[in-house]
Amino acid sequence: MTSQLVPSSLPEGKDLPNDAFGKIAKVSGRRILIVEDDVPLGKFLCRTLKQQSFSVDVTLDGETAWDRLQQSVYDLVILDLNLPGMDGMALLKQLRPAKPGLRILVLTARNRTEDLVSALDQGADDCLIKPFSFLELLARVRGLLRRASSPQMNNATVADLTIDREQHRVTRGDRRIDLTPREFAILECMMSNAGKVVSRTTLMREVWNVPMDPSSNIVDVYMKYLRDKIDVVGEMKLIRTIRGVGYVLRND
Repeated sequence: MTSQLVPSSLPEGKDLPNDAFGKIAKVSGRRILIVEDDVPLGKFLCRTLKQQSFSVDVTLDGETAWDRLQQSVYDLVILDLNLPGMDGMALLKQLRPAKPGLRILVLTARNRTEDLVSALDQGADDCLIKPFSFLELLARVRGLLRRASSPQMNNATVADLTIDREQHRVTRGDRRIDLTPREFAILECMMSNAGKVVSRTTLMREVWNVPMDPSSNIVDVYMKYLRDKIDVVGEMKLIRTIRGVGYVLRND
């Protein structure tokens, strides 16, 4: 199957050929909001995702997207960062605490690592750089929606540490712990694998959605942030480092 690149701007009315999707199974009943000020690109994504049986709406700016998201329920947002008025980063910052379960895929021409990491830290679930392959975008959309619909208990507990996924709330005993979206995602991954060693490679894939970069210490930095909030002085240490391998959350 040939992967076709979608440029940042498309002639209006241009679609990918019907056979470009091969045998990719269609998904029905899922609602997607596209927030993209490039009108031809937004229309292309709308048409092509509808070919895959998604229900799709398009908005051109952050303010309109915010209003739409208050009025309607969506399963996923495809979000450009360079928007007029409220830009994508500001919308992310406002949207994530308001709708913690909403999946957000950032679609941007910004290719600096700092910009992508910032988007992920503000609450994006995944990032894709323009120009992009529509087949890759579709695979990422489907992957995010699978994660959103996979059966998972709302609450998980290890010792006196509890995570409430629906309310995006973490407590340890009587103590409320405020976490950033990225810290929450790390803890969620650790709680899902409680008692098992979670490698740095796994955390990069599950939390940052990128391959492991041996030269980066971003996992260790964020794990320290998380550990400083979870394991305060006087409490049993729950997050342990397994040297050369990764981390484990356990209460023994």
